Amino acid sequence: MKSLYLAIVLAPLIGSVIAGLFGRKIGRAGAHWVTITGVAVAFACSAYAALQVFSGAWPTFNEGIYTWAVSDSFKFEVGFLVDRLTALMMVVVTFVSLMVHIYTIGYMRDDPGYQRFFCYISLFTFSMLMLVMSNNFLQLFFGWEAVGLVSYLLIGFWFKRESAIYANLKAFLVNRVGDFGFLLGIALVLHYFNSLDYADVFAAAPLLKDMTINISGGTEWSLMTVICILLFIGAMGKSAQVPLHVWLPDSMEGPTPISALIHAATMVTAGIFMVARMSPLYELSEVALSVVMIIGAVTAFFMGLLGIIQNDIKRVVAYSTLSQLGYMTVALGASAYAAGIFHLMTHAFFKALLFLAAGSVIVAMHHEQDIRRMGGLKKYMPITYWTFLIGTLALIGFPGLSGFFSKDSIIEAVRLSSIPGAGFAYLLVLAGVFVTAFYSFRLFFIVFHGKPRFDAHTAEHLRESPPVITVPLILLAIPSVFIGAVTFEPLLFGEFFRGVIFVAPEHDVLAAMGEGIHGMMGFLLHGLLGPAFWLAIAGLFAAWYIYMQRPQIAAATKERFAWLYRLLDRKYGFDDFNEVVFADGSRKLGTFLWKVTDLKIIDGVLVNGTAKLVAASAARLRHLQTGYLYHYAFSIIIGVAVILTLALI
Repeated sequence: MKSLYLAIVLAPLIGSVIAGLFGRKIGRAGAHWVTITGVAVAFACSAYAALQVFSGAWPTFNEGIYTWAVSDSFKFEVGFLVDRLTALMMVVVTFVSLMVHIYTIGYMRDDPGYQRFFCYISLFTFSMLMLVMSNNFLQLFFGWEAVGLVSYLLIGFWFKRESAIYANLKAFLVNRVGDFGFLLGIALVLHYFNSLDYADVFAAAPLLKDMTINISGGTEWSLMTVICILLFIGAMGKSAQVPLHVWLPDSMEGPTPISALIHAATMVTAGIFMVARMSPLYELSEVALSVVMIIGAVTAFFMGLLGIIQNDIKRVVAYSTLSQLGYMTVALGASAYAAGIFHLMTHAFFKALLFLAAGSVIVAMHHEQDIRRMGGLKKYMPITYWTFLIGTLALIGFPGLSGFFSKDSIIEAVRLSSIPGAGFAYLLVLAGVFVTAFYSFRLFFIVFHGKPRFDAHTAEHLRESPPVITVPLILLAIPSVFIGAVTFEPLLFGEFFRGVIFVAPEHDVLAAMGEGIHGMMGFLLHGLLGPAFWLAIAGLFAAWYIYMQRPQIAAATKERFAWLYRLLDRKYGFDDFNEVVFADGSRKLGTFLWKVTDLKIIDGVLVNGTAKLVAASAARLRHLQTGYLYHYAFSIIIGVAVILTLALI
């Protein structure tokens, strides 16, 4: 088993190293073949391991692989924990990554950085696998930072663009804020548990349930609450939760394949996975669960609203990612960890599908991304059209598709939750269903239906994308349709996560939900009778009516509610606040410190002041050097007299 698990993480790394160091020698074909082979090996091994783990043929693997350092009683090591949660994540990450690698051959075929791109995305896959397979906080942090580093490189892949440099720097800095909290949480774990190993920490956690710590003043804080909230701050950065969400829409500056990989299966899902893995800690703090739920609900609804006004095809899909990450976070806060992971899995397939289908449109439109210059693409791009439709229906939770089972389970879990803030969260996630359906089908109708709004030259060359692009779309569309129906019972109501995810009996909303739902047909019927389905249909119909039948309504609404449009267009002022307070504030602070500390104190006093003091002293002392012998003889006589006087006294 150990050799197989090593092969899973090392195969993409080897492919990345070869493509990165020897890309010029092996050429473009060599670069994509070596990285695709590495990821394909990782996927095949992950699928085999998952089958063995799911069937119970292989026990949970939890062993150290390499001891990095030993300090006093602390051991820092690389180790793997492969249970059902890990196996599920391994399959999702490697499958989506494999589809993205294949798709990249077509999308990036004319890019001069072809080999470099394959090196980066293969390294991204390795980093995420190290994260999800970790059995200790040290390796978790390594994977955490590695995906952040590679995302920085990929978002700024076209580094000659000012917008790309701005976007990757923004992503890097925002994630440093989250990672600072994450690192503090790990430090508290090490300090109070004397271990970084998951098994040791989870076993000792109930013993420290009631422990309090003093942070400042005379207020005592629950240790578990502080640890969980600090760890969640890290998740807020990686999984783009308000207010650390601002980097994700700008990540669209990277090529479309990396947008799919970041949004579907790697970086942004890291925070969701981490909180689910830490369920034995979060279940000991209802305050932390409440914070997680409320932040997720706010993200799900208010970030979805921003998707309504976007005209860049990739940005609309990006804001849908923000909203769906909010749904996953709400599930975690409701202690429905299994539902959050379930939605993570289904979302990975249909979100990768939507991004890659959007990329197919962009390639066909000669890299035009403004949906106002599209329209009527259905007859030109039938495969892209139908796969995009499947992804959109899955996203809005249309009955029978994968997103229906995962999203409806989250909404129902929140309705049944007793965690403080659950009522508020339920209203927001329910309203978010309408918003999601509205902006998703607004995008779909504007791009693929109505009159063409592109020029004659584009129309003359417009055609379906080549098979290297459309085949991954078809392969992603299949699980987007079926994976939810096949897996929802064991994942939500079965024994799949028993012993892997811990839920306190008083928080077990999925068990309460399972009592009233029997089988797939029962879940479908329950969903059809619930408000979420009708809100989704209402959003779909509203988008069709406004953008296909009465487009003047959209223009009139924009004019009448100009203040609301400006608020949404300015993204609620988050970017303005960050620009004024953090960016400008940091620049002004730096300028102040440079002028006062550097110029006046360091240069003025220490460096130049010392030089002036030496020069002034030398100017006076050199008068003692007259060059006359009798002056020196007289000085010697005076000196001897002083010494003798002092000696005799």
